[in-house]
Amino acid sequence: MKIRFSGMLFAVAGAGSLLLGATQASADMYKSGGGSLYAGANYTFLNVDGSGIDADLGMMSAKVGAKVSPYLGVEARGGFGVADDSIGGGTDLELNALYGGYVTLNVDNPSTVTPYVIAGLTRYDYEVSGPGGTATEDESDFSYGIGIDMAFSDALSGNLEYMRYGDKDDVELDGLALGVTVSF
Repeated sequence: MKIRFSGMLFAVAGAGSLLLGATQASADMYKSGGGSLYAGANYTFLNVDGSGIDADLGMMSAKVGAKVSPYLGVEARGGFGVADDSIGGGTDLELNALYGGYVTLNVDNPSTVTPYVIAGLTRYDYEVSGPGGTATEDESDFSYGIGIDMAFSDALSGNLEYMRYGDKDDVELDGLALGVTVSF
């Protein structure tokens, strides 16, 4: 009787361990965030507003980054304009390039959705062209925003993000981005 009880106890303990391990693995798979290194692509709807300018631009960008901890990440981004806009008087505004370095603060949680805040430095290069010629300028500014990552699998997630890329000389550069990220 003692041998049977020990064998049954061993079987129950073993099955419980397997079940607990499977549950934890399943929770980890659907926990947003994936691996510590990641790369992704975004399409950003940009709005330039102020000083008599109201333009809607489009940007494609790529990002690479690492989660230093479940709460802290660092990333680099680079992008280029894909849609320019007329700002009146036969004058067009076009984004040539945008790149920057950022830090993310993530809300570590067991769900598939991870909210985060992001801040860093952005440099952007734009061109204004019209009847009087073409001028190219570049600016750098502190940037900040909020977003959410949603895990589709352990390695693939989507994101929605709002960023204030710049606020110089009473002109604001804001973006709403949709993207996809692959974790390694």
